[in-house]
Parts: sequence; structure tokens; C-alpha cells
Amino acid sequence: MHILVTNDDGVQAPGLLALAQEMRKLGTVTVMAPDRNWSASGHVKTMDRPLRVREVKLADGTSALTSDGAPSDCVALALLGVVKEKVDLVVSGVNPNANIGHDVTYSGTVTAAMEAVIAAVPGIAVSLDSKPGHGELDYGPAARAAAKIVAKVIADGLPEGVLLNINVPHLEDAEIKGIQVTRQGLRVYRDALDERRDPRGRPYYWIGGEWPTGVDKAGTDFGALQAGFISITPLQLDLTAREAMDRLKDWWK
Repeated sequence: MHILVTNDDGVQAPGLLALAQEMRKLGTVTVMAPDRNWSASGHVKTMDRPLRVREVKLADGTSALTSDGAPSDCVALALLGVVKEKVDLVVSGVNPNANIGHDVTYSGTVTAAMEAVIAAVPGIAVSLDSKPGHGELDYGPAARAAAKIVAKVIADGLPEGVLLNINVPHLEDAEIKGIQVTRQGLRVYRDALDERRDPRGRPYYWIGGEWPTGVDKAGTDFGALQAGFISITPLQLDLTAREAMDRLKDWWK
């Protein structure tokens, strides 16, 4: 089993190292991740400039590849041939914050796994549900939870075109209550626009606001995390709103 490990926080992020170390227990691991933070970058494909790839050392002394492209670029580069050996599985993370509900459209962590699925390679995204002002994070429980789930995927496979979005509560191993298979919940954003002026008096803008929350509903990713469970949400790239198709067809009768 050849596992490609990536992330959206940069190749030297501690969450990526924790994940790679756990994945090495399951197979051969290649790490290829961005050379900087691409959080909230969404699904990017860089086509207007050349991409660079270089080798670096991780904190444990192991080798990794890094690119100046986005997380999805890193996956595409690896699968298209920068990594010579065939990749069997792509695992992205561990992201320091949860990726739930609408987050999946913004998340570089999740869209890296989506890029794998586009290339017909199973993809898994892993995120830790940390809170604001958390300080130094322990990624061990999330990485170990990911290893348990990845081992099951290796044994049983995934349906074609499906990726897994895994979110792990920020708890010790013994405090995690179990695993729930969930649907996407409703993320509640409290975005705000902050307008400022540069030294020349020209306006510029920050999109900020309070930390997002969610609707605590049973069966959802947010609800599972609130209850102390690991959330596994199967996602697919087919975004067709099938229930709306018949209504739209009526427009043209």
C-alpha cells in the first residue's frame, strides 16, 4: 500500500508529521505538501504559471516533497507522475480545525482528497476540532483515529467516487466516545468585513468575524463532534440537486 500524505497547512505542519508517522504503520508513505499555508484555499488548479517541487526534511528527519502550488496541485502533481510509484490512497491532514458543513467547499484539506477522487484514487481528509485559543495541539489522537479508519478503508475499499471527511474531537483517546457516520451539518458563519486604510489613504479589506459555530443536530458532523464522537462523512463530487430537476424541467414544458 502506497499512501500519499498531504495537507493545506504547509509541509512542516505538526499535524502532517503526526499523520505521516501513523500512515507509515500501514504502508509506504510519500509526503507531498505545499510550502506554505493554504487554509481556506478551496479547490485550486494552478495553470497560469509553472510549479516547482523540491525535497525537504521533516522534523523527524524523514524526506518529503514540497511544492509552491495548492494542496490540490500537490495531489495532482504526485498522481500525474512527479511521484513515480503508483499511489493507492491519498490522506490529507491533520488540519488543526474542523472541516464540517459548508467548510468542505473552502477547505484545502478536503479538496486535496477531492483531487484524488477525480483521479480515481481513494481520498480521505482528517481534521481536528480544536477551539479558539487552544495553544499547542496534540495531534496524536486524531492521527491514531485516522489510522484506524484508513486501515478499514484498505481492507474493505470505498465506493467509487466517494471520499471520507473525518473530524476528530479535541479529546484524549480514552475520552473519545466512538465513531459516527454522519451527514454534513449546517455551519454557522459570523463573517464581518473590516475596512481599513493603507498609508496612502487607499481602502483595503479583511474578511474576518467571530469563530464559526454550527447547528447541533443528531446525525450531523457538528452534532457528532459536540457529543464527543469522531465524525465520518462520506462525500461525493456529484453536486447535482436531483430533487430540483423535475421542477426545473417543468419550466421548459
